[in-house]
Amino acid sequence: MRRSLLVLLGAVVPLAFTGVAHAAPECPDPAWTETPTGTDAQLRGLSAVDSRTAWVSGSKGTVLRTTDRGRTWKPVAPPGTEALDFRDIEAFDADHAVALSIGPGDASRIYRTDNGGKSWRLSFQNSDPVAFYDCIAFFDHRRGLAMSDPVDGKFRLQSTSDGGRSWKPVPAEGMVPALEGEFGFAASGQCVTTSGPRDAWIATGGGARARVLHSGDGGRTWEAADTPLPSGASAGVFSVTFRDPRHGVAIGGDYAAPNAPGPAVALSADKGRTWRTPPEAPVGYRSGLAWLGNTVIAVGPGGSDLSPDGGRHWQSFDTGSLDSVDCARGACWASGAKGRAARLAAG
Repeated sequence: MRRSLLVLLGAVVPLAFTGVAHAAPECPDPAWTETPTGTDAQLRGLSAVDSRTAWVSGSKGTVLRTTDRGRTWKPVAPPGTEALDFRDIEAFDADHAVALSIGPGDASRIYRTDNGGKSWRLSFQNSDPVAFYDCIAFFDHRRGLAMSDPVDGKFRLQSTSDGGRSWKPVPAEGMVPALEGEFGFAASGQCVTTSGPRDAWIATGGGARARVLHSGDGGRTWEAADTPLPSGASAGVFSVTFRDPRHGVAIGGDYAAPNAPGPAVALSADKGRTWRTPPEAPVGYRSGLAWLGNTVIAVGPGGSDLSPDGGRHWQSFDTGSLDSVDCARGACWASGAKGRAARLAAG
């Protein structure tokens, strides 16, 4: 598999133009370059900014930021949050980020920083003992959604129009009814995703069918579609990501049986209205997904895989445990158990 990294990753890495055409140089296989964080926390939250800057978050109230390609990670968590589990973080740049902690009742909180984590403001604290917030996602630097497991038979949403500084509930009338036992998985901060100014998707499991919910109006109204992924108490769609408003990939499986055979990937070319199983899939459960050009990267406790053709065919390139992956501005980062954080590079 000695193909060029540029070919494997959809030739998205920019090259300087000199007026003379050159063949892409032969590069080693893609690989994760480890960037030691100095913590043993489980890092399920991740937000890539560029090749130099990324944020990770997780258990033990952990929030870390790097601005030097992972050579150093600085602890920047909100003070007094050591008991919280920050399962999702969304960063706009090196200074501005929004972090979500999960859990029942007031353990579900959202914090915002405007100075690289030097200080934080608590912008949302759940007051409903039944609600449990799993993920957040933004359409742009101002508009975003936070998703809770179903309350009174429907997934609950909070919305922001000021970059996460304040949140208000989305009326439940536009949300489709949840299946019995259905919920979202807070495994990688990717059970909610957006593409463009209006489209959003929610990944679900736990019920009789693994579904993806879609909104085309910024989260006000939703429709549901079944996927071929397995579903159950520990199974379903764990992550969904869209390259554009039409083309998406859903991934998951059963975390209690991580090596179980069966379809753990599904593709959509119609905004998530229908989903189909591709010719090939990664082996076993995967929890995180990201697009890099036309290439899809998947990660999970059993390893990392990439698909250079939008999810139809896959190849493994790492066997280590990771929970989440994110790409931005041509750079990809990943995070996971025991404080593991890495960036994608030629091996």
